[in-house]
Amino acid sequence: MQNWMELYQQKLTTAEEAVKVIKSGDWIDYGWVTTHPVALDEALAARLPELEDIKIRGGIALWEPAVFKVPEAEKHMCWNAWHMGGLERKAVDKGIAFYNPLRYSELPRYYREHIAKPDVALLQVAPMDQHGYFSFGPNASHLGAVCETAKYVILEVNRNMPRCIGTTESEVHISRVDAVVEGNNPPIGILPSGGAPTEIDKAVAKLIVEQIPNGACLQLGIGGMPNAVGAMIAESDLKDLGVHTEMYVDAFVDMAMAGKITGDKKTIDRGRQVYAFGAGTQKMYEYLDCNPELMAAPVNYTNDDRVIAQLDNFISINNALNIDLYCQVASESSGVRHISGAGGQLDFVLGAYLSKGGKSFICLSSTYTDKQGNLHSRILPTLEQGTVVTDARPNVMYVVTEYGCVNLKGLSTWERTEALIGLAHPQFREELIKSAEAMRIWRRSNR
Repeated sequence: MQNWMELYQQKLTTAEEAVKVIKSGDWIDYGWVTTHPVALDEALAARLPELEDIKIRGGIALWEPAVFKVPEAEKHMCWNAWHMGGLERKAVDKGIAFYNPLRYSELPRYYREHIAKPDVALLQVAPMDQHGYFSFGPNASHLGAVCETAKYVILEVNRNMPRCIGTTESEVHISRVDAVVEGNNPPIGILPSGGAPTEIDKAVAKLIVEQIPNGACLQLGIGGMPNAVGAMIAESDLKDLGVHTEMYVDAFVDMAMAGKITGDKKTIDRGRQVYAFGAGTQKMYEYLDCNPELMAAPVNYTNDDRVIAQLDNFISINNALNIDLYCQVASESSGVRHISGAGGQLDFVLGAYLSKGGKSFICLSSTYTDKQGNLHSRILPTLEQGTVVTDARPNVMYVVTEYGCVNLKGLSTWERTEALIGLAHPQFREELIKSAEAMRIWRRSNR
């Protein structure tokens, strides 16, 4: 039997030594969310002033990477994000970061077939097990493809990373690794679940929960409203729910601990909560650790609409920033101001509709208040110039605000317009009607 610990010791080195393999012009991969390295990142930051044209891929930074803090970092590197968090939005303003548009289900294939192969992968992982495997923690996502295609793989071991049970591509073997670094075992990055849900969150959640049957299979996006739905489900009479989601969030833990999740009615992966990645609080990481009820899987499985379609009564719940009267959903940008990313929203909008009894919900508050205290409608005549469309209008099913829930499938332009204006804040409805008339998509019905 191979002595994997002996091989581990042969590949063990310091962060400073490990990053010496990096040279100007390289593509570096930091993985995703909690797999972003710490010690290796700091070592690369120390070297960055002597390097040029370093291109780093990552996504949803839960702490500010050290390379962002290097003076005049933009002269030496750029960050290419598969999804944007708050830290990365600030980096965009500094000229350091850029977004990689994607349909998340396709990401592993990007690495295998389309994009520049990583010269070096720097990933934070759980400690090696007795069989020589390092778990990616709650980040199966696309990391199997990263390690498969990278020319050089360097792992940073963190004892605080949960070991997450999963399918293939949820871990990497020591034999496929070039170097191992034992870091300082910092706490795993926390994604706060947010404060208490607002009254608007609760109103939207109530409208959605009313549409969920017993035995449904759930996907929740990130944000206050999906979390409010989870909290309401945990307190509801619903039972035998299943989970098949892109992102695992604290709300699922609350539902599971309340006995609402069994997975007994799932038509595939029965009894397992399936997810591509997870980010949340320490409570969630502890729940994920070595839990056989959970199944980490690559995103080309979790987000494949052909897989989602096999799950009856699939319920997809996601946020949006704006929607216009043509029913175009914007979840990534407001004008040219980039906010988030496409993620898997379209994957689940399409997959839920293909499911027998499936429903997809796009939820948003009817308004928002700017820094000057001015109230603005999130339902617009047309999206602001430069706004990115995440979900094209033929694909949108249910839209929910605190004023109601409507199914747009099959409706004509005037029916859609009337339905959406009914979801708008009353202060903006007459203005929206006037715009719709000018756009020739308004016909007041007798309903």
